[in-house]
Amino acid sequence: MQRYFLEIAYKGTAYNGFQIQKNANTIQAEVEKALQTLFKQSFELTGSSRTDAGVHALQNFFHFDSELQIEQKAIYNLNAILPADIVAKNIYKVTNDNHSRFDADARAYKYYIYQNKNAFVADRAYFFPFAINEDALNATAAIILQHTDFTSFSKKHTQVNNFICSVKHSFWSKENDCLVYNVKANRFLRGMVRGLVATQLKVARDVISTNDFENILLSKDCNNAYFEAPAHGLFLVEVDYPKDLLK
Repeated sequence: MQRYFLEIAYKGTAYNGFQIQKNANTIQAEVEKALQTLFKQSFELTGSSRTDAGVHALQNFFHFDSELQIEQKAIYNLNAILPADIVAKNIYKVTNDNHSRFDADARAYKYYIYQNKNAFVADRAYFFPFAINEDALNATAAIILQHTDFTSFSKKHTQVNNFICSVKHSFWSKENDCLVYNVKANRFLRGMVRGLVATQLKVARDVISTNDFENILLSKDCNNAYFEAPAHGLFLVEVDYPKDLLK
């Protein structure tokens, strides 16, 4: 039995998230269906990072076990079966104890905002046509690096043992016509990135202060944070693994 890591990218607009669900179309369901069509047998996939409905990914991974010897050239045929908004990028042979979720060292996200009407990014960025205090925005992003407990930025009813995250970078940048929040951490909580974005935008609009933002973090109460940043502005851009895992 051989274990494989399958690298994919997708536009999440048409899907109810990454992980398979009953009576809902998901990324996992489409990939499993395409693999079954190609290889004439069923596959059970395990995902590296769950993304919510409408969230996109430039890089994500599944792992699965199979007695088949699957080569990189199978990617061409798999892409011919997959929908246009899901792309298989690479397949890697790994050891049987490698795990796409638990072996990941870090994950990086970007959240895109645009302030002037733009038909070409409307489904991939958050239209926010308001004045923004960028100095306050950057100061708030820096505060995030000073904390590890993100209870306040995890939505309710999440199944985790703790809310501790090690954030490696947190900053805002500009890409073309978009303002972009860049964040990387060893793990993320349910709704965490969108909560961080929405609450930072409150600071940028002078609704709350940077001190208020830090107090929200320290309160460990998600009722104090804001989560209205829509899913379609969010991209999972990278999943980091130990150097020699993906050869």
